[in-house]
Amino acid sequence: MNPFVKEKIAAFIEQFDSIPKERQAVLDALSIAIADSQTKYQTVNLLYVCTHNSRRSHFGQVAGSLAAAYFGFDMVQCYSAGTEVTAMNSNAVNALIDFGFSVTSDNAINNPLYTFEMDSINPIQCFSKCFDDGSIPKGNVIAIMTCTDAEQNCPFIPGAIRRIPLPYNDPKQSDGSGKEQEVYADRFQQILTEALYVFSTFKM
Repeated sequence: MNPFVKEKIAAFIEQFDSIPKERQAVLDALSIAIADSQTKYQTVNLLYVCTHNSRRSHFGQVAGSLAAAYFGFDMVQCYSAGTEVTAMNSNAVNALIDFGFSVTSDNAINNPLYTFEMDSINPIQCFSKCFDDGSIPKGNVIAIMTCTDAEQNCPFIPGAIRRIPLPYNDPKQSDGSGKEQEVYADRFQQILTEALYVFSTFKM
């Protein structure tokens, strides 16, 4: 893994104490769900769900993949989806590039497929999709609801064995403000820090 990224991750791990206790309790529940899934199925499928599958859910998919790889949990697969299909937001793409990922795109006009790559982790493919898309496993899914709207308006996730509400503030609020780079970077950092916390407490 890129030494610069490793250094960033080490700094995020030092910030675990800044996660509020109430939030840690939810993250601990997610860690237990992951352990239960690994014990029962030998694999873990994490599905990050947000309304438009354009920002937070993609950050969750990438952060979960990176955190699992950092701790050596190769049985974990991360996905993202929404209750509506839009496209991955360009500010979210840029935030991941700024973090250290390289990216390629199929250059589709309405809903591009982005592939994010980094040394020592498998390529991560991101495009906007609904939670019942054929690319998402239909069983043994832990659904992580990254926004309150999706939690309230998505009463059923096919194949979900657990559903964890883990909402994040929407970085979309910064669009057009001139502060997009900072806000999107902060949001990805928060999501990655919490994903690292989850896998740091997971025991195989």
